[in-house]
Amino acid sequence: METKDVILELRKKAGLSQDELAEKVFVTRQAVSRWETGETVPNTETLKLLSSLFDVSINTLLGSPRKLICQCCGMPLEDTVISKEPDGSFNEDYCKWCYTDGKFVYTDMGKLVDFMAEHMSNEQYTPEQVREYAMGFLPTLKHWQTENK
Repeated sequence: METKDVILELRKKAGLSQDELAEKVFVTRQAVSRWETGETVPNTETLKLLSSLFDVSINTLLGSPRKLICQCCGMPLEDTVISKEPDGSFNEDYCKWCYTDGKFVYTDMGKLVDFMAEHMSNEQYTPEQVREYAMGFLPTLKHWQTENK
């Protein structure tokens, strides 16, 4: 879905007119109209306001051009599981289970690997296989690269 379609859909779902949306994000009705026709795209600051207003990520507002994954555990990220900063803004790098209230839940990779082995193993993958995969994959993620510096 394109940005123009996302904004139109979210505005209508919220029951807002173009004028009402414009007022809430400090732009003109004409600006909203141009977004919804695809003539322009909101600037970064306005995207942040729209994200907060509609409680969706900027990635969603932009039509989900990137496939986001948690940079701590590797879980695919959708708006319902993306973490938020203490001010309520989305942190599109982490899931809400790895990063909450401005703090990381997992600061020790071994504890995360233990959790993953216990909860992700099944008939197809033994805990040992999950552990081996996690130990190879997790170090490629931003959180663990930062932790190791």
